[in-house]
Amino acid sequence: MSDQGKPNPIINAVSDAIGALRADDDMHDLAKAHEDLGPKAIEKLGVAEARAQPTITDAVNHLLQKQGKSTDPEELIPGVVRSDETISTANGDLHAFVYTPVGKDNLPIIVYFHGGGWVIASAEVYDAGARALAQEVQAIVVSVDYRLAPEHKFPAAWDDAFATYQWAAEHAERLHGDPKRMALAGESAGANLAMATALAILGSGYPSPRHVLAVYPVAQTGSMHTESYIENAIAKPLNKAMVEWFVGHLLNNDDEKSDTRIDLVNADLTGLPPVTIINATLDPLRSDGGMLEDALKKAGVSVERKIYTGVTHEFFGCSAVVLKAREAQGFAGQRLRDALDLRP
Repeated sequence: MSDQGKPNPIINAVSDAIGALRADDDMHDLAKAHEDLGPKAIEKLGVAEARAQPTITDAVNHLLQKQGKSTDPEELIPGVVRSDETISTANGDLHAFVYTPVGKDNLPIIVYFHGGGWVIASAEVYDAGARALAQEVQAIVVSVDYRLAPEHKFPAAWDDAFATYQWAAEHAERLHGDPKRMALAGESAGANLAMATALAILGSGYPSPRHVLAVYPVAQTGSMHTESYIENAIAKPLNKAMVEWFVGHLLNNDDEKSDTRIDLVNADLTGLPPVTIINATLDPLRSDGGMLEDALKKAGVSVERKIYTGVTHEFFGCSAVVLKAREAQGFAGQRLRDALDLRP
Protein backbone atom coordinates (compact mmCIF):
# COMPACT_ATOMS: atom_id res chain seq x y z
CA MET A 1 0.00 0.00 0.00
CA SER A 2 1.53 3.34 -1.06
CA ASP A 3 1.24 6.67 0.71
CA GLN A 4 -0.45 8.16 -2.35
CA GLY A 5 -3.12 10.64 -1.33
CA LYS A 6 -2.07 10.84 2.30
CA PRO A 7 -1.89 14.40 3.61
CA ASN A 8 1.56 15.93 3.99
CA PRO A 9 2.35 15.15 7.66
CA ILE A 10 3.87 18.57 8.40
CA ILE A 11 1.09 20.56 6.75
CA ASN A 12 -1.46 18.27 8.38
CA ALA A 13 0.03 18.83 11.84
CA VAL A 14 0.14 22.60 11.35
CA SER A 15 -3.45 22.63 10.08
CA ASP A 16 -4.62 20.62 13.10
CA ALA A 17 -2.76 22.90 15.52
CA ILE A 18 -4.23 26.05 13.96
CA GLY A 19 -7.70 24.48 13.94
CA ALA A 20 -7.41 23.58 17.62
CA LEU A 21 -6.59 27.20 18.47
CA ARG A 22 -9.21 28.87 16.28
CA ALA A 23 -12.19 26.50 16.27
CA ASP A 24 -14.96 26.28 18.85
CA ASP A 25 -14.70 23.19 21.02
CA ASP A 26 -17.61 21.39 19.35
CA MET A 27 -16.31 22.23 15.87
CA HIS A 28 -12.86 20.91 16.88
CA ASP A 29 -14.46 17.71 18.20
CA LEU A 30 -16.07 17.24 14.79
CA ALA A 31 -12.76 17.88 13.03
CA LYS A 32 -11.13 15.20 15.19
CA ALA A 33 -13.98 12.80 14.40
CA HIS A 34 -13.36 13.41 10.70
CA GLU A 35 -9.65 12.78 11.20
CA ASP A 36 -10.49 9.47 12.90
CA LEU A 37 -11.97 8.30 9.59
CA GLY A 38 -8.64 8.74 7.80
CA PRO A 39 -9.51 11.11 4.95
CA LYS A 40 -6.95 11.46 2.20
CA ALA A 41 -6.01 14.76 0.58
CA ILE A 42 -8.63 15.17 -2.14
CA GLU A 43 -6.37 17.39 -4.24
CA LYS A 44 -3.95 14.44 -4.58
CA LEU A 45 -6.59 11.92 -5.71
CA GLY A 46 -8.39 10.85 -8.83
CA VAL A 47 -12.08 11.72 -9.02
CA ALA A 48 -13.40 8.24 -8.15
CA GLU A 49 -11.25 7.98 -5.03
CA ALA A 50 -12.06 11.56 -4.02
CA ARG A 51 -15.77 10.74 -4.15
CA ALA A 52 -15.16 7.75 -1.86
CA GLN A 53 -13.52 9.80 0.92
CA PRO A 54 -15.26 10.17 4.30
CA THR A 55 -17.45 13.26 4.37
CA ILE A 56 -18.30 15.68 7.16
CA THR A 57 -21.67 13.91 7.32
CA ASP A 58 -19.78 10.68 8.03
CA ALA A 59 -17.87 12.54 10.74
CA VAL A 60 -21.09 13.84 12.32
CA ASN A 61 -22.45 10.29 12.49
CA HIS A 62 -19.15 8.99 13.87
CA LEU A 63 -19.19 11.66 16.60
CA LEU A 64 -22.85 11.00 17.45
CA GLN A 65 -22.06 7.30 17.82
CA LYS A 66 -19.14 8.12 20.13
CA GLN A 67 -21.55 10.25 22.18
CA GLY A 68 -24.06 7.39 22.34
CA LYS A 69 -26.67 9.33 20.37
CA SER A 70 -28.94 8.41 17.47
CA THR A 71 -27.81 9.02 13.89
CA ASP A 72 -31.32 8.61 12.48
CA PRO A 73 -32.09 11.78 10.44
CA GLU A 74 -35.79 11.49 11.30
CA GLU A 75 -34.96 11.59 15.02
CA LEU A 76 -32.42 14.40 14.66
CA ILE A 77 -34.78 16.56 12.58
CA PRO A 78 -38.33 15.30 13.19
CA GLY A 79 -41.53 16.24 11.42
CA VAL A 80 -40.17 16.04 7.86
CA VAL A 81 -40.83 13.27 5.32
CA ARG A 82 -38.33 12.63 2.50
CA SER A 83 -39.42 11.16 -0.83
CA ASP A 84 -37.68 10.47 -4.14
CA GLU A 85 -38.53 12.22 -7.38
CA THR A 86 -37.29 12.03 -10.97
CA ILE A 87 -36.85 15.34 -12.73
CA SER A 88 -36.97 15.07 -16.52
CA THR A 89 -34.81 17.62 -18.33
CA ALA A 90 -33.63 18.21 -21.88
CA ASN A 91 -30.34 16.60 -20.86
CA GLY A 92 -31.81 13.51 -19.20
CA ASP A 93 -33.41 12.50 -15.92
CA LEU A 94 -32.13 13.73 -12.56
CA HIS A 95 -32.75 12.25 -9.12
CA ALA A 96 -34.03 14.55 -6.39
CA PHE A 97 -35.16 14.32 -2.79
CA VAL A 98 -38.29 16.20 -1.77
CA TYR A 99 -38.61 17.09 1.92
CA THR A 100 -42.14 17.82 3.10
CA PRO A 101 -43.20 18.97 6.58
CA VAL A 102 -45.76 16.53 7.98
CA GLY A 103 -49.45 17.42 7.75
CA LYS A 104 -49.08 20.68 5.83
CA ASP A 105 -50.43 21.86 2.48
CA ASN A 106 -49.95 24.80 0.08
CA LEU A 107 -46.42 25.29 1.37
CA PRO A 108 -43.66 27.47 -0.05
CA ILE A 109 -40.98 25.67 -2.04
CA ILE A 110 -37.21 25.99 -1.57
CA VAL A 111 -35.04 24.62 -4.38
CA TYR A 112 -31.74 23.63 -2.77
CA PHE A 113 -28.37 22.71 -4.29
CA HIS A 114 -25.74 20.64 -2.48
CA GLY A 115 -22.03 21.46 -2.24
CA GLY A 116 -18.96 19.48 -3.26
CA GLY A 117 -17.15 21.70 -5.72
CA TRP A 118 -19.36 20.54 -8.62
CA VAL A 119 -17.28 17.32 -8.62
CA ILE A 120 -18.01 15.30 -5.46
CA ALA A 121 -20.82 14.75 -2.95
CA SER A 122 -24.56 14.39 -3.50
CA ALA A 123 -28.00 15.29 -2.25
CA GLU A 124 -27.65 12.39 0.21
CA VAL A 125 -24.43 13.78 1.69
CA TYR A 126 -26.17 17.15 2.21
CA ASP A 127 -29.39 15.68 3.59
CA ALA A 128 -29.07 17.43 6.96
CA GLY A 129 -28.95 20.96 5.54
CA ALA A 130 -31.92 20.43 3.24
CA ARG A 131 -33.92 18.63 5.93
CA ALA A 132 -33.21 21.40 8.46
CA LEU A 133 -34.48 24.09 6.09
CA ALA A 134 -37.71 22.14 5.54
CA GLN A 135 -38.26 21.99 9.31
CA GLU A 136 -37.11 25.56 10.11
CA VAL A 137 -39.13 27.24 7.38
CA GLN A 138 -42.00 24.75 7.19
CA ALA A 139 -41.45 24.60 3.47
CA ILE A 140 -41.06 21.91 0.83
CA VAL A 141 -37.38 21.52 -0.09
CA VAL A 142 -36.34 20.04 -3.43
CA SER A 143 -32.70 18.87 -3.39
CA VAL A 144 -31.39 17.64 -6.73
CA ASP A 145 -28.48 15.45 -7.80
CA TYR A 146 -27.29 17.70 -10.61
CA ARG A 147 -24.68 16.36 -13.04
CA LEU A 148 -21.09 16.46 -11.79
CA ALA A 149 -17.79 17.27 -13.47
CA PRO A 150 -15.54 16.07 -14.98
CA GLU A 151 -18.03 13.72 -16.67
CA HIS A 152 -20.27 16.74 -17.21
CA LYS A 153 -18.22 19.91 -17.29
CA PHE A 154 -19.41 23.50 -17.05
CA PRO A 155 -22.20 24.53 -17.56
CA ALA A 156 -24.01 21.18 -17.05
CA ALA A 157 -24.71 21.74 -13.33
CA TRP A 158 -26.04 25.25 -14.03
CA ASP A 159 -28.37 23.92 -16.72
CA ASP A 160 -29.63 21.26 -14.30
CA ALA A 161 -30.15 23.82 -11.53
CA PHE A 162 -32.35 26.00 -13.73
CA ALA A 163 -34.24 22.94 -15.01
CA THR A 164 -34.89 21.88 -11.41
CA TYR A 165 -36.38 25.27 -10.55
CA GLN A 166 -38.59 25.07 -13.64
CA TRP A 167 -39.71 21.57 -12.65
CA ALA A 168 -40.50 22.64 -9.09
CA ALA A 169 -42.60 25.56 -10.33
CA GLU A 170 -44.46 23.38 -12.82
CA HIS A 171 -45.09 20.56 -10.31
CA ALA A 172 -45.75 22.75 -7.28
CA GLU A 173 -49.39 21.77 -6.83
CA ARG A 174 -48.65 18.05 -7.04
CA LEU A 175 -46.00 18.58 -4.36
CA HIS A 176 -48.62 20.43 -2.23
CA GLY A 177 -46.64 23.61 -2.77
CA ASP A 178 -47.31 27.18 -3.83
CA PRO A 179 -45.49 28.28 -7.03
CA LYS A 180 -45.96 31.92 -6.06
CA ARG A 181 -43.83 31.44 -2.93
CA MET A 182 -40.51 29.98 -4.02
CA ALA A 183 -36.94 30.47 -2.85
CA LEU A 184 -33.47 29.24 -3.75
CA ALA A 185 -30.78 27.94 -1.41
CA GLY A 186 -27.44 26.21 -1.59
CA GLU A 187 -24.15 25.50 0.14
CA SER A 188 -20.70 26.26 -1.31
CA ALA A 189 -20.77 25.28 -5.01
CA GLY A 190 -24.52 24.88 -4.53
CA ALA A 191 -24.78 28.46 -3.27
CA ASN A 192 -23.18 29.58 -6.52
CA LEU A 193 -25.80 27.56 -8.40
CA ALA A 194 -28.57 29.17 -6.34
CA MET A 195 -27.36 32.68 -7.16
CA ALA A 196 -26.80 31.87 -10.84
CA THR A 197 -30.26 30.29 -11.08
CA ALA A 198 -31.83 33.41 -9.60
CA LEU A 199 -30.14 35.40 -12.37
CA ALA A 200 -31.28 32.94 -15.05
CA ILE A 201 -34.89 33.22 -13.87
CA LEU A 202 -34.96 36.99 -14.47
CA GLY A 203 -37.00 37.53 -17.60
CA SER A 204 -37.58 33.80 -18.13
CA GLY A 205 -41.32 33.92 -17.48
CA TYR A 206 -41.02 31.63 -14.47
CA PRO A 207 -42.02 32.94 -11.04
CA SER A 208 -39.16 34.80 -9.43
CA PRO A 209 -37.87 33.45 -6.14
CA ARG A 210 -38.71 35.53 -3.10
CA HIS A 211 -35.27 34.97 -1.58
CA VAL A 212 -31.85 33.40 -2.13
CA LEU A 213 -29.91 31.75 0.72
CA ALA A 214 -26.20 31.46 -0.13
CA VAL A 215 -24.24 29.49 2.48
CA TYR A 216 -20.46 30.04 2.05
CA PRO A 217 -20.87 30.67 -1.68
CA VAL A 218 -18.23 30.36 -4.36
CA ALA A 219 -18.60 33.84 -5.86
CA GLN A 220 -15.56 33.81 -8.16
CA THR A 221 -12.67 31.55 -9.15
CA GLY A 222 -10.41 34.14 -10.81
CA SER A 223 -8.46 35.01 -7.66
CA MET A 224 -7.39 32.63 -4.94
CA HIS A 225 -5.31 35.34 -3.29
CA THR A 226 -8.11 36.86 -1.22
CA GLU A 227 -7.63 37.47 2.49
CA SER A 228 -9.47 34.29 3.46
CA TYR A 229 -7.73 32.11 0.85
CA ILE A 230 -4.37 33.26 2.26
CA GLU A 231 -5.49 32.93 5.88
CA ASN A 232 -7.09 29.49 5.39
CA ALA A 233 -4.83 28.06 2.67
CA ILE A 234 -4.37 24.79 4.58
CA ALA A 235 -7.63 24.79 6.54
CA LYS A 236 -9.89 21.75 6.93
CA PRO A 237 -12.18 20.44 5.55
CA LEU A 238 -11.67 22.85 2.60
CA ASN A 239 -8.36 24.33 1.53
CA LYS A 240 -7.00 26.34 -1.39
CA ALA A 241 -5.51 23.33 -3.18
CA MET A 242 -8.87 21.53 -3.08
CA VAL A 243 -10.66 24.47 -4.69
CA GLU A 244 -8.02 24.55 -7.44
CA TRP A 245 -8.59 20.80 -7.94
CA PHE A 246 -12.36 21.28 -8.19
CA VAL A 247 -12.07 24.15 -10.68
CA GLY A 248 -9.55 22.18 -12.74
CA HIS A 249 -12.03 19.34 -13.15
CA LEU A 250 -15.00 21.65 -13.74
CA LEU A 251 -13.89 24.00 -16.50
CA ASN A 252 -13.22 23.32 -20.16
CA ASN A 253 -10.68 26.18 -20.25
CA ASP A 254 -9.49 29.05 -18.07
CA ASP A 255 -11.53 31.60 -20.04
CA GLU A 256 -14.66 30.16 -18.38
CA LYS A 257 -13.53 31.62 -15.04
CA SER A 258 -14.91 34.94 -16.29
CA ASP A 259 -18.32 33.50 -17.21
CA THR A 260 -20.71 35.41 -14.97
CA ARG A 261 -22.50 32.21 -13.94
CA ILE A 262 -19.31 31.45 -11.99
CA ASP A 263 -17.91 34.96 -11.64
CA LEU A 264 -20.93 36.24 -9.76
CA VAL A 265 -19.18 39.32 -8.39
CA ASN A 266 -18.85 40.68 -11.95
CA ALA A 267 -22.37 39.70 -13.08
CA ASP A 268 -25.20 42.20 -13.50
CA LEU A 269 -27.03 41.42 -10.26
CA THR A 270 -29.71 44.10 -10.74
CA GLY A 271 -33.23 42.88 -10.07
CA LEU A 272 -32.38 39.94 -7.84
CA PRO A 273 -34.58 39.19 -4.82
CA PRO A 274 -33.21 39.70 -1.30
CA VAL A 275 -30.19 37.54 -0.46
CA THR A 276 -28.87 36.05 2.77
CA ILE A 277 -25.19 35.11 2.91
CA ILE A 278 -23.77 32.87 5.63
CA ASN A 279 -20.02 32.54 6.10
CA ALA A 280 -17.60 30.79 8.46
CA THR A 281 -14.35 32.35 9.64
CA LEU A 282 -12.23 29.21 9.13
CA ASP A 283 -13.01 28.95 5.43
CA PRO A 284 -11.12 30.03 2.30
CA LEU A 285 -14.47 31.12 0.82
CA ARG A 286 -15.21 33.71 3.51
CA SER A 287 -13.93 36.62 1.40
CA ASP A 288 -16.03 35.44 -1.55
CA GLY A 289 -19.07 36.07 0.63
CA GLY A 290 -17.88 39.60 1.37
CA MET A 291 -17.20 40.30 -2.32
CA LEU A 292 -20.67 39.05 -3.22
CA GLU A 293 -22.26 41.17 -0.51
CA ASP A 294 -20.51 44.28 -1.89
CA ALA A 295 -21.54 43.47 -5.47
CA LEU A 296 -25.17 42.95 -4.45
CA LYS A 297 -25.25 46.25 -2.56
CA LYS A 298 -23.80 48.08 -5.57
CA ALA A 299 -26.58 46.54 -7.70
CA GLY A 300 -29.23 47.77 -5.27
CA VAL A 301 -30.12 44.28 -4.02
CA SER A 302 -31.16 43.82 -0.39
CA VAL A 303 -28.59 41.57 1.32
CA GLU A 304 -27.78 40.51 4.85
CA ARG A 305 -24.58 38.62 5.63
CA LYS A 306 -23.63 36.91 8.86
CA ILE A 307 -20.19 35.48 9.65
CA TYR A 308 -19.99 32.70 12.25
CA THR A 309 -16.73 32.61 14.19
CA GLY A 310 -14.96 29.46 15.33
CA VAL A 311 -16.49 27.24 12.65
CA THR A 312 -15.32 25.84 9.32
CA HIS A 313 -16.61 25.29 5.84
CA GLU A 314 -19.38 22.64 5.93
CA PHE A 315 -20.57 23.61 9.41
CA PHE A 316 -24.12 24.54 8.34
CA GLY A 317 -25.47 20.98 8.10
CA CYS A 318 -23.84 19.84 11.36
CA SER A 319 -26.51 21.02 13.79
CA ALA A 320 -26.61 17.64 15.52
CA VAL A 321 -23.17 18.34 17.01
CA VAL A 322 -22.28 22.03 16.38
CA LEU A 323 -24.10 24.85 18.20
CA LYS A 324 -23.28 27.54 15.62
CA ALA A 325 -24.90 25.36 12.95
CA ARG A 326 -28.17 25.45 14.88
CA GLU A 327 -27.83 29.21 15.19
CA ALA A 328 -27.11 29.61 11.47
CA GLN A 329 -30.05 27.41 10.53
CA GLY A 330 -32.29 29.49 12.79
CA PHE A 331 -31.07 32.72 11.20
CA ALA A 332 -31.53 31.33 7.68
CA GLY A 333 -34.97 30.01 8.59
CA GLN A 334 -36.11 33.37 9.92
CA ARG A 335 -34.90 35.19 6.83
CA LEU A 336 -36.68 32.73 4.56
CA ARG A 337 -39.90 32.77 6.61
CA ASP A 338 -39.99 36.57 6.45
CA ALA A 339 -39.49 36.49 2.68
CA LEU A 340 -42.11 33.80 2.18
CA ASP A 341 -44.72 35.53 4.38
CA LEU A 342 -44.71 32.86 7.07
CA ARG A 343 -45.04 32.97 10.82
CA PRO A 344 -42.73 30.81 12.98
